[in-house]
Amino acid sequence: MREVPIIPDIKGIARSTLEFIIEVSRSSAPNEFAGLMRAEEGVIKDVIFLPGTESSQVSAVLRLYMMPNLSIAGSVHSHPSSNNNPSRADLALFARIGDYHIIVGAPYNMRSWRCYNANGHSRVLDVLDIEFDDDEDFDLL
Repeated sequence: MREVPIIPDIKGIARSTLEFIIEVSRSSAPNEFAGLMRAEEGVIKDVIFLPGTESSQVSAVLRLYMMPNLSIAGSVHSHPSSNNNPSRADLALFARIGDYHIIVGAPYNMRSWRCYNANGHSRVLDVLDIEFDDDEDFDLL
């Protein structure tokens, strides 16, 4: 199993990033979607979609071996139902990567998501109103 460093001192998630996550959750329904989250300067700003991710109405499977060599804050995925509690499979993923894990449930709005730590316990994740520089690019090269 590949160990990914945990990013300390996460201050929160950018509102625009959370809105993007909610919109992807809504547009993927009734299938689940899954991705990874990356933070910069203590703020979760990026969602990374891994090649080979498989989605269905009951699960989304991330191919972690496709992960780029980046520090990952945690994971994000949707549940087609209004239940945003982690499943056993979710808890297994949480334990493998990062310490911030968001689950978005129907109806896919700003009140239908929760954040969990690596052990599956609910945690506070502040939503921050920040502006991105237009010059900021996310390059994997």
